[in-house]
Amino acid sequence: MRQPTQEVRERLSRLAWLLDSSIPIPGTGFSIGLEALIGLFPVVGDLAGVLLSSYILKEAAALGVSRSILARMAFNVALEGLVGMTPFAGDVFDAAYKANQRNVRLLNDYLDRPAEALRASRLFVASLVAGTVVFLVVTGAAGFLVARWIWTLL
Repeated sequence: MRQPTQEVRERLSRLAWLLDSSIPIPGTGFSIGLEALIGLFPVVGDLAGVLLSSYILKEAAALGVSRSILARMAFNVALEGLVGMTPFAGDVFDAAYKANQRNVRLLNDYLDRPAEALRASRLFVASLVAGTVVFLVVTGAAGFLVARWIWTLL
């Protein structure tokens, strides 16, 4: 008898494949999924894609995946959703990035090798936070310098 975790893993793998890679493009080694086609409908399609992708996060949380892994998975979904809203280029990114398959790999890595997956995801989350802080500081400093320059021109 199979464990429920194995059944969930298989179901999520099939869903990720359906959303990201189920439609081969003739003459190439590349495939797209239903999410790329849904994303062709501006805004509504991208929101539907994010909702479908969020199901994998919900299932991962139900399996007890750590918060750092869930944060990394949420980043993948958010990145694909935000970039996907850009006409055409976002759809190409969505088809190439394959966030759902990335998230299923993260889930499987965590379930197979939790210590290694946690270490990698904590490093990713720490780097993301540090990058965000640096971006905000640089943006704030640039804004201050531009405001000061404009003030001197007046």
